Amino acid sequence: MPYLNKQTPSPEPVDCRIMTAALDLFVERGFHNVSVHDVQKQANVSIGSIYNHFGGKEGVAKALYYHLLKEFEEMIEEIIEEDMTYRERCNKIVALLFEYTESRRNIIAYMLHAKHREFLPDEPPICSSTPFKSMRSIVEQGIEAGEISQGDPWVAAATIFGGAIRMIHLRLDGVIKKPLTSYYDEVLHCMWQGMSTEKMVSSKAGKVHSTG
Repeated sequence: MPYLNKQTPSPEPVDCRIMTAALDLFVERGFHNVSVHDVQKQANVSIGSIYNHFGGKEGVAKALYYHLLKEFEEMIEEIIEEDMTYRERCNKIVALLFEYTESRRNIIAYMLHAKHREFLPDEPPICSSTPFKSMRSIVEQGIEAGEISQGDPWVAAATIFGGAIRMIHLRLDGVIKKPLTSYYDEVLHCMWQGMSTEKMVSSKAGKVHSTG
Protein backbone atom coordinates (compact mmCIF):
# COMPACT_ATOMS: atom_id res chain seq x y z
CA MET A 1 0.00 0.00 0.00
CA PRO A 2 1.45 3.40 -0.89
CA TYR A 3 1.84 5.57 2.22
CA LEU A 4 3.28 9.04 2.73
CA ASN A 5 4.83 8.47 6.15
CA LYS A 6 3.86 4.96 7.27
CA GLN A 7 5.62 1.66 6.85
CA THR A 8 4.03 -0.86 4.48
CA PRO A 9 2.94 -3.94 6.45
CA SER A 10 4.75 -7.19 5.74
CA PRO A 11 3.42 -9.38 4.33
CA GLU A 12 1.38 -6.89 2.34
CA PRO A 13 -2.35 -7.78 2.06
CA VAL A 14 -3.67 -8.58 -1.41
CA ASP A 15 -5.72 -5.38 -1.78
CA CYS A 16 -2.68 -3.32 -0.77
CA ARG A 17 -0.48 -5.09 -3.31
CA ILE A 18 -3.03 -4.37 -6.01
CA MET A 19 -3.13 -0.64 -5.20
CA THR A 20 0.66 -0.42 -4.97
CA ALA A 21 1.03 -2.05 -8.38
CA ALA A 22 -1.73 0.09 -9.89
CA LEU A 23 -0.16 3.30 -8.60
CA ASP A 24 3.13 2.63 -10.32
CA LEU A 25 1.48 1.54 -13.56
CA PHE A 26 -1.03 4.41 -13.70
CA VAL A 27 1.69 7.01 -13.13
CA GLU A 28 4.25 5.48 -15.49
CA ARG A 29 1.93 4.56 -18.38
CA GLY A 30 -1.28 6.52 -17.83
CA PHE A 31 -4.60 5.06 -16.70
CA HIS A 32 -5.91 4.33 -20.20
CA ASN A 33 -2.76 2.44 -21.18
CA VAL A 34 -2.97 0.01 -18.26
CA SER A 35 -5.14 -3.12 -18.29
CA VAL A 36 -6.43 -5.24 -15.43
CA HIS A 37 -4.01 -7.93 -16.61
CA ASP A 38 -1.09 -5.47 -16.27
CA VAL A 39 -2.08 -4.78 -12.66
CA GLN A 40 -2.56 -8.50 -12.02
CA LYS A 41 0.92 -9.34 -13.29
CA GLN A 42 2.62 -6.50 -11.41
CA ALA A 43 0.85 -7.31 -8.16
CA ASN A 44 1.29 -11.06 -8.63
CA VAL A 45 -2.35 -11.76 -7.79
CA SER A 46 -5.24 -13.40 -9.60
CA ILE A 47 -7.63 -11.51 -11.84
CA GLY A 48 -10.40 -12.64 -9.54
CA SER A 49 -8.74 -10.90 -6.60
CA ILE A 50 -8.87 -7.56 -8.40
CA TYR A 51 -12.55 -7.93 -9.27
CA ASN A 52 -13.42 -9.24 -5.80
CA HIS A 53 -11.73 -6.36 -4.02
CA PHE A 54 -12.37 -3.49 -6.43
CA GLY A 55 -14.77 -4.56 -9.18
CA GLY A 56 -12.32 -3.70 -11.96
CA LYS A 57 -9.70 -1.17 -13.03
CA GLU A 58 -11.90 1.87 -12.39
CA GLY A 59 -12.59 0.61 -8.88
CA VAL A 60 -8.87 0.28 -8.22
CA ALA A 61 -8.28 3.82 -9.48
CA LYS A 62 -11.06 5.22 -7.28
CA ALA A 63 -9.94 3.32 -4.16
CA LEU A 64 -6.37 4.48 -4.73
CA TYR A 65 -7.52 8.08 -5.18
CA TYR A 66 -9.50 8.04 -1.93
CA HIS A 67 -6.68 6.33 -0.06
CA LEU A 68 -4.11 8.91 -1.14
CA LEU A 69 -6.45 11.82 -0.41
CA LYS A 70 -6.83 10.38 3.09
CA GLU A 71 -3.05 10.24 3.42
CA PHE A 72 -2.87 13.89 2.33
CA GLU A 73 -5.67 14.83 4.72
CA GLU A 74 -3.90 13.17 7.65
CA MET A 75 -0.71 15.05 6.79
CA ILE A 76 -2.56 18.39 6.90
CA GLU A 77 -4.33 17.44 10.16
CA GLU A 78 -1.01 16.63 11.83
CA ILE A 79 0.35 20.03 10.80
CA ILE A 80 -2.77 21.79 12.11
CA GLU A 81 -2.34 20.05 15.47
CA GLU A 82 1.24 21.33 15.85
CA ASP A 83 1.91 24.45 17.90
CA MET A 84 2.84 26.75 15.02
CA THR A 85 1.72 30.02 13.50
CA TYR A 86 -0.54 29.87 10.45
CA ARG A 87 2.32 31.07 8.29
CA GLU A 88 4.58 28.31 9.65
CA ARG A 89 1.87 25.77 8.85
CA CYS A 90 1.77 26.96 5.24
CA ASN A 91 5.55 26.69 5.07
CA LYS A 92 5.52 23.15 6.46
CA ILE A 93 2.90 22.03 3.95
CA VAL A 94 5.11 23.24 1.12
CA ALA A 95 8.19 21.64 2.71
CA LEU A 96 6.49 18.25 3.03
CA LEU A 97 5.02 18.36 -0.47
CA PHE A 98 8.49 19.10 -1.87
CA GLU A 99 10.04 16.36 0.26
CA TYR A 100 7.41 13.79 -0.74
CA THR A 101 7.76 14.73 -4.41
CA GLU A 102 11.36 13.56 -4.11
CA SER A 103 10.82 10.54 -1.85
CA ARG A 104 7.26 9.43 -2.76
CA ARG A 105 7.14 10.62 -6.35
CA ASN A 106 4.37 8.37 -7.63
CA ILE A 107 2.07 9.21 -4.73
CA ILE A 108 2.39 12.94 -5.37
CA ALA A 109 2.14 12.41 -9.12
CA TYR A 110 -1.11 10.47 -8.84
CA MET A 111 -2.55 12.81 -6.24
CA LEU A 112 -1.61 16.20 -7.68
CA HIS A 113 -0.59 15.64 -11.29
CA ALA A 114 -2.92 13.02 -12.74
CA LYS A 115 -5.96 14.22 -14.70
CA HIS A 116 -8.48 12.40 -12.54
CA ARG A 117 -11.54 13.75 -14.33
CA GLU A 118 -10.51 11.83 -17.46
CA PHE A 119 -10.88 8.45 -15.75
CA LEU A 120 -12.94 9.34 -12.66
CA PRO A 121 -15.47 11.70 -14.25
CA ASP A 122 -17.89 11.55 -11.31
CA GLU A 123 -15.31 12.74 -8.80
CA PRO A 124 -15.19 16.46 -7.91
CA PRO A 125 -11.98 18.42 -8.67
CA ILE A 126 -9.20 17.74 -6.20
CA CYS A 127 -9.25 21.41 -5.15
CA SER A 128 -12.68 20.67 -3.63
CA SER A 129 -11.34 17.81 -1.52
CA THR A 130 -10.97 17.96 2.26
CA PRO A 131 -7.17 18.52 2.39
CA PHE A 132 -7.37 21.49 0.03
CA LYS A 133 -10.28 22.90 2.02
CA SER A 134 -8.11 22.57 5.14
CA MET A 135 -5.26 24.39 3.41
CA ARG A 136 -7.59 27.26 2.50
CA SER A 137 -8.89 27.26 6.07
CA ILE A 138 -5.34 27.69 7.40
CA VAL A 139 -4.89 30.67 5.08
CA GLU A 140 -8.26 32.16 6.06
CA GLN A 141 -7.46 31.85 9.76
CA GLY A 142 -4.06 33.38 9.10
CA ILE A 143 -5.76 36.37 7.49
CA GLU A 144 -8.13 36.72 10.45
CA ALA A 145 -5.21 36.48 12.88
CA GLY A 146 -3.30 39.20 11.01
CA GLU A 147 -0.45 36.88 9.99
CA ILE A 148 -1.36 36.93 6.30
CA SER A 149 -2.19 39.96 4.21
CA GLN A 150 -5.88 40.85 4.02
CA GLY A 151 -7.70 39.71 0.89
CA ASP A 152 -9.92 37.07 -0.61
CA PRO A 153 -8.97 33.65 0.88
CA TRP A 154 -9.14 32.01 -2.56
CA VAL A 155 -6.67 34.50 -3.98
CA ALA A 156 -4.45 34.25 -0.93
CA ALA A 157 -4.42 30.43 -0.93
CA ALA A 158 -3.68 30.35 -4.67
CA THR A 159 -0.85 32.84 -4.18
CA ILE A 160 0.65 30.95 -1.24
CA PHE A 161 0.36 27.38 -2.54
CA GLY A 162 -0.08 27.82 -6.30
CA GLY A 163 3.56 28.49 -7.11
CA ALA A 164 4.77 25.55 -5.05
CA ILE A 165 2.30 23.18 -6.73
CA ARG A 166 3.39 24.46 -10.13
CA MET A 167 7.00 23.71 -9.18
CA ILE A 168 5.91 20.17 -8.29
CA HIS A 169 4.30 19.77 -11.73
CA LEU A 170 7.47 21.00 -13.44
CA ARG A 171 9.59 18.61 -11.40
CA LEU A 172 7.31 15.66 -12.19
CA ASP A 173 7.41 16.58 -15.89
CA GLY A 174 11.22 16.53 -15.79
CA VAL A 175 11.51 20.23 -16.62
CA ILE A 176 13.14 21.02 -13.28
CA LYS A 177 16.22 18.87 -12.84
CA LYS A 178 17.30 19.72 -9.31
CA PRO A 179 15.45 18.41 -6.24
CA LEU A 180 12.63 20.70 -5.17
CA THR A 181 14.07 20.88 -1.68
CA SER A 182 16.92 22.98 -3.08
CA TYR A 183 14.38 25.65 -4.11
CA TYR A 184 12.49 25.72 -0.82
CA ASP A 185 13.92 28.94 0.65
CA GLU A 186 13.53 30.86 -2.59
CA VAL A 187 9.97 29.60 -3.06
CA LEU A 188 9.08 30.75 0.46
CA HIS A 189 10.65 34.15 -0.19
CA CYS A 190 8.54 34.60 -3.33
CA MET A 191 5.49 33.13 -1.64
CA TRP A 192 5.45 35.70 1.11
CA GLN A 193 6.53 38.71 -0.94
CA GLY A 194 2.94 39.70 -1.58
CA MET A 195 1.21 38.01 1.35
CA SER A 196 3.28 38.87 4.41
CA THR A 197 1.83 41.48 6.77
CA GLU A 198 5.42 42.23 7.85
CA LYS A 199 6.14 43.65 4.40
CA MET A 200 3.05 45.84 4.58
CA VAL A 201 4.11 47.19 7.97
CA SER A 202 7.68 47.93 6.83
CA SER A 203 6.37 49.51 3.63
CA LYS A 204 4.06 51.83 5.54
CA ALA A 205 6.87 52.71 7.96
CA GLY A 206 9.10 53.55 5.03
CA LYS A 207 6.51 55.90 3.55
CA VAL A 208 6.05 57.66 6.89
CA HIS A 209 9.82 58.02 7.25
CA SER A 210 10.25 59.36 3.71
CA THR A 211 7.50 61.96 4.12
CA GLY A 212 8.71 62.99 7.57
